[in-house]
Amino acid sequence: MKTLLAATGLFTPSQVEEWLIRLRENDGLLTAAVAASETVREDVFLEALAKAMKIPYMRLGDAAIAEDVLAKIPPKAVFQYTVIPVALEDAGRVLRVATSEPFRSGLADALRLASGLRVKFALAPSADIEKAVKTLYGVGADTLDRLDVDDADDGAVPTLGDLNDLDQEASVVKFVNQIIWECRHDNGTDIHIEPMENDLRIRYRIDGVLHPTPLPPQMKRFQSAIISRIKVMAGMDIAEKRLPQDGRIGLKVKGEEIDVRVSTMPTVYGESVSLRLLMRSSGMFGMEKLGLFPDDEAVLNRLIRRPHGILLVTGPTGSGKSTSLYAWLHTINSVDKRILTVEDPIEYEMAGINQVQVRSEIGLTFASTLRTFLRQDPDIIMVGEIRDQETADIAIRAALTGHLVFSTLHTNDAAGAVNRLVDMGIEPFLVASSVEALTAQRLIRRLCPHCKRPWKVDKPFLRNIGFPIETLKDGTICEPVGCEACHGTGYSGRTGIYEILTVTDEIRQMVVERKTSGEIKEYAVAHGMHTLRMDGWRKVLAGITTLEEVLRVTSENES
Repeated sequence: MKTLLAATGLFTPSQVEEWLIRLRENDGLLTAAVAASETVREDVFLEALAKAMKIPYMRLGDAAIAEDVLAKIPPKAVFQYTVIPVALEDAGRVLRVATSEPFRSGLADALRLASGLRVKFALAPSADIEKAVKTLYGVGADTLDRLDVDDADDGAVPTLGDLNDLDQEASVVKFVNQIIWECRHDNGTDIHIEPMENDLRIRYRIDGVLHPTPLPPQMKRFQSAIISRIKVMAGMDIAEKRLPQDGRIGLKVKGEEIDVRVSTMPTVYGESVSLRLLMRSSGMFGMEKLGLFPDDEAVLNRLIRRPHGILLVTGPTGSGKSTSLYAWLHTINSVDKRILTVEDPIEYEMAGINQVQVRSEIGLTFASTLRTFLRQDPDIIMVGEIRDQETADIAIRAALTGHLVFSTLHTNDAAGAVNRLVDMGIEPFLVASSVEALTAQRLIRRLCPHCKRPWKVDKPFLRNIGFPIETLKDGTICEPVGCEACHGTGYSGRTGIYEILTVTDEIRQMVVERKTSGEIKEYAVAHGMHTLRMDGWRKVLAGITTLEEVLRVTSENES
C-alpha cells in the first residue's frame, strides 16, 4: 500500500504515512478522505492510483452498460458500496466493477459473493458512479429490491396494508422519503407521480421544467403501496380513491425540514399524486436577490415604503409571487412596524411578523381573518391571494383606512389586475383610489455560468421576434451548452422578469373611465414601463438568460 501511494507521485513521504493511518482508521475509505482534505482532486488522485495499480481508469459519463452485466450485482449491493459493474471479461468468468474506493474493507469478497464471479476493479470518480447508478438502476432500486416481488407475480398490486413484513413496509417508507429528498437535492419544486397503463412515471419540476426520473422496471407493481404511504403521511383517507384529496406533510429528511403540499386526483389507471415542496430554510432573502435591475428595484423600494394603499403582484401559479411578497416584507420589517399576514399555506416563517394560516374548515378564511386584522392595529397587511369579492372588498377598505396591503392575483400582466378586480364586483373608483402599483412577473432559467458561450447573432431572427437590435453588442447574447455543474441542461437556477405599473393620476382616470387593460398597458409603456418581454430582453443582453427562455415564458403581445 505504501508503495502504491508513493507511486502516484502526489504525496510526500510524510503524507503517505499520514494516509496509511487514515486508511486503517476509516475501513479503507481513502478516496473520500483525500477528496475531503482538498490535498488533490478526486479524479486526479484516482487516475494516478489506477496507473500505479495497473488497472483501468474510466469516466463513465452516459455509460451504455448491458443489462446482463448490471444484473450480476443486486441493486442493494450497488447502492450500499457505490459501485457499478461495467463489463464481463474472460468469457464471462470475470466481472469488471468500477469503484472509487478500491481499498474498502471486505469489498472484493462482498461483490464476489453477490455476483458469484471473480471481481476485478476499475477506478472511476464517485460522482460518475452515482450518476450512472441512478440512471441505469433508477431511483430507489435498492429500496424496492428488498420487497418480496414474488408476491406480485400473479399480477396483483400490493397496497401498504398488504406489506405485513415490517422490513417491506419500511422499504416503501424509505422510498417515499428518498424521492422527496432526491427532488430537494436537485432543487426541484414539485414531484408528480403519474400512473400509466403499464408503468408508473415520476417527474420532478426543476427550474420550472419537468424532468422524468429513472425508475426500476418493477415500479408499477408497488404503485398502490407508494400512493397509500403518501396519503398516510398527509393525513388523507387511504380508502377513498374516487375523489380528489388535499393534505400536507411536514418531515425532516437528512436534517432538513421540508413542508410538502399533497394533492391526489383519480385517473383511469389509478390516483395521480402531486407534491409541492416548500423549504422554509431557503426562502428568506431581500429584494436584492429577486433579479431586479437597479431602476426597477429603486421603484419597488419606494413603493413598499408608502404609508397606505394596495400593491399587487400578478402572474400564474409558480411564477414566484409569494417569494416576492416575502422579500418585500423582509426588506421593510422592523420593530416599529406591526405586520400581519394571512396565508394558505404559510410557506416561510418570518421572525417578528404575525402569520395566520387559513383554515376554511373551521371558518378561518382570508375574509374573516382580514376583518380581524383591522381590529389588530396593523401597519402592513399581507394577503396570500385575493380570490373573491369579499376578500378584495376588505383589502381595499384596509388600504383606504391607512394600511399598506400586499397581495397577489392570477392575471397575465400588470394592467389585467385592474379588470380582474372590477370583474370581481369592485367599483372602478375604489380600485383607482386604493391601488398604488401593479407588478407582473415570471420565472426564467439562468444560464449556467460555467458553460455558457456567446451566440452567433442571427439578425433576421432577432427582428422577427421583436428584439431591440439597436441595443445589441458583440458577444452579449449567450446560449446554453451543458456541463457537469448544470447536469447537462445549460441552465442553473432561476431569476425573475418583471413588469411594474405605477398607478399615476392619469391611469386612475383611465380606471374610473373603465378603459381596457390593453389601453392602460399601452399608455404605461408609452410613459416608460418595461413589459415582461422587454425586461427579458434586458436580461438576455446582460448574459443572464437566453432568447428561448424569454420566448417560452412571455407572450407575443408583451413585446
